[in-house]
Amino acid sequence: MKAKYITIEREYGSGGTKIARMLAERTGIPCYGQEILEEVSRKYDISVDRIQSYEESATNSVLYSIYMMTRAAAGSSDMLSAEGHIYVAEQEIIRHLAANGSSIFLGHCASEALKDQKGIVKVFIRCSDENEKRDRIVQEYGIDADRADVVRRKFDKKRSNYYYVNTMKKWEDLRNYDVVLDSAVLGIDKCADMLESLMK
Repeated sequence: MKAKYITIEREYGSGGTKIARMLAERTGIPCYGQEILEEVSRKYDISVDRIQSYEESATNSVLYSIYMMTRAAAGSSDMLSAEGHIYVAEQEIIRHLAANGSSIFLGHCASEALKDQKGIVKVFIRCSDENEKRDRIVQEYGIDADRADVVRRKFDKKRSNYYYVNTMKKWEDLRNYDVVLDSAVLGIDKCADMLESLMK
């Protein structure tokens, strides 16, 4: 099956963003990650920093998740919290971008937004080598070495909570994905090779 859409969730420091951007460059297929936030920012006149703060305020509480999903399902945007508005806006932007053709999406629960689309492949990128992950965070992200582990845990928790609140699925449950790649075992280039083969 040729993939039309690839959605990527990734551990912080796994190289997932680099893999996605490399894949986009090789295939000529657009990749959207930060661009989703920027589009929401433009459309709704809200800063990217504020959007990110709303995402960070998501909680992994089951009751909160049920509450948020129930309000969203009710269909009245006036009933949504600020966090709920941001999630709905991101999902709308993802579907709008996907309508333009084949795309690669980084995070933002894109697989949920596109769950009714044909040709979607859900990918999770991990890195089983903690030292490699730490080195990447320090060298590529510019984080101080003594803070690398704290920052990694913060971002992974944020991604996990946001995914759970909005999908009622566990971000780290690999059964939620069609393809799981370990960048420590395969390397960045090989991960991109494997995903590229899905889009040919």
